[in-house]
Amino acid sequence: MVTKLVLENLKHRPIRTFLTVLAIGLQVTLVLTIVGLSRGLVEASQTRTRGVGADILVRPPGAAVIGMSGAPMPEKIVDVIEKQPNVAIAQGVVIHGIGGLESITGVDIDKFERMSGGLDFRKGGTFQAPDDILIDTNYAEQQKLDVGSAIELANHKWTVRGIVGPGKLSKIFARKAVLQDLTSNNGKITMVYVKVKDAKNVAGTIADLKKLLEGYQIYSMDEFLSLTTPDKIMGLSTFIATVVGLAVVFGFLVVFLAMYTAVLERTREIGILKALGASPGYVIGMLMRETVLLAVIGSVIGIALSFVAKWAITSFVPSSLPVVSVPDWWWRTALISLAGAMLGAVYPGTMAARQDTIEALAYE
Repeated sequence: MVTKLVLENLKHRPIRTFLTVLAIGLQVTLVLTIVGLSRGLVEASQTRTRGVGADILVRPPGAAVIGMSGAPMPEKIVDVIEKQPNVAIAQGVVIHGIGGLESITGVDIDKFERMSGGLDFRKGGTFQAPDDILIDTNYAEQQKLDVGSAIELANHKWTVRGIVGPGKLSKIFARKAVLQDLTSNNGKITMVYVKVKDAKNVAGTIADLKKLLEGYQIYSMDEFLSLTTPDKIMGLSTFIATVVGLAVVFGFLVVFLAMYTAVLERTREIGILKALGASPGYVIGMLMRETVLLAVIGSVIGIALSFVAKWAITSFVPSSLPVVSVPDWWWRTALISLAGAMLGAVYPGTMAARQDTIEALAYE
């Protein structure tokens, strides 16, 4: 009986019902998209780092775990590292930010290809002229570039010489010496990737390098990748928690307004129910069931819309904003939307339960 009454109430006011579930759905979509973007950015960074093929990473003192650019290290460190008995190749790179999340990476292409196993060229080939760059397929698609295209980055005109598969160090490659000169970082690098002769010697090589390069951050690749998970990146968890908190507030306000309006519109109906013997608990229960149903439908719509959002981001900005699906967050966002909705329904429900029967029946 109560369930049928709840369904009829929702059907009787289709526009308000639709707008309420849509608002809840957008709240769910927002949370899922933000979490998916955060995780996608971290996973993309991990994939590119892993694709270098190095065993050890040497970074300057005080460097941030992720998102580093600039060239604070002397390039001569590479020669010092390469002289160590267990080191096969040491490759210094220069990273220069070009706005947003994008950057150009300067490499010694011969060393890089020996270390990584070679770039996967989809079109074109390696550097020919000083102003050549290589870009990955995602960046090429996003910027509508092809081999031979001209592009201006970092106040410099470049020519796309090759398009490579994604997942190795960077989205945009330039000659290291050219980028150093362009950014006034001659003789300086951002970090050093190190490949050892025998993987069994990684721990010993790290210990030797730490004695040799005091103060520098020196990690095995496995250790560094473990530091770049979303839960270990400073500020990321706080950012996600803030978004979730805003989503709860948003859900609370949406449902509060919807249910408050519903109670006012149904004052006479509630009076009739109470005249027929309905208790305050019955009235509150009816409104709470209606709220739960709205939250559930809204959550399902939100999960569906998150796939639409992922498709749109992947289609229009595949390079700048990698996004992944986060099914482990589906139930969390559903609970978040339900909690916000239930909080929003508490006051209107209590107000309805306390209505005087005679006044409610006389309400116009």
